[in-house]
Amino acid sequence: TAAGLGVESADDTPGVRVARRVAADTGRVIRYSNKAIVGATSKGLGAQIDAMLIAGHRPDVAVILVGANDVTATNGIRASANRLGAAVRRLRETGAVVVVGTCPDLGTVEPVPFPLNKLLRQWSRELAAAQTVAAVEAGARTVSMGDLLGPEFAASPAVMFSQDRFHPSAAGYARVASALLPSVAAEVDAWPEGATHDSEPEASLGEGIGALDDAAARAASTPGTEVGPAELRGRRTGPRGPWAMLRRRGEHEVTDL
Repeated sequence: TAAGLGVESADDTPGVRVARRVAADTGRVIRYSNKAIVGATSKGLGAQIDAMLIAGHRPDVAVILVGANDVTATNGIRASANRLGAAVRRLRETGAVVVVGTCPDLGTVEPVPFPLNKLLRQWSRELAAAQTVAAVEAGARTVSMGDLLGPEFAASPAVMFSQDRFHPSAAGYARVASALLPSVAAEVDAWPEGATHDSEPEASLGEGIGALDDAAARAASTPGTEVGPAELRGRRTGPRGPWAMLRRRGEHEVTDL
């Protein structure tokens, strides 16, 4: 997904869309580098970070999209999540803020038949929840991809997915970028005028501070949901482990990508 397989122009990949929007909203010059590799799993994250550091680039913001290939390669859920957590910690040590797009719901992909699609849905969500716990514990914000493209794919698959009916089209990648951008904007204070900032959570939307494992499980099934580290009464952990802030960031916060 980060590499943009399925589109012909780099302009249509999620990273370029996010970087250009941040540049437009802040007036800053953004240097963008993409180290994603088509087909890579979480096992390749360490090497991708090595490639970035060898090139001398220490990012202000790092965005990671990983998980779908871990599912199709049948990599272990806990091991995959732990590798993601290790990658986040390395990036945080360089001074970068990190936003992670967790595993999408592969059960919504049309070529996958029943009952395999049900198994892939369960596996995808379990991995997404485990990724959220590992990444947030390491200091990242996570964004649930869930079935982000599911409804639109069912309505117009030729528009939202590329010719292989597995990877997104340019329109599909725009949806991915729209889901990621509010969390990136929050990390670098790059909100466009009129957008929703990190204000008080709205309980009516299910937002708020709670146990990280609960927030991770809830986020896995709802695309666009952000989970990040939180404190409650000056403490980062409670009786059940780390606290987390859950926000229902919607694509209405970001337009014209």
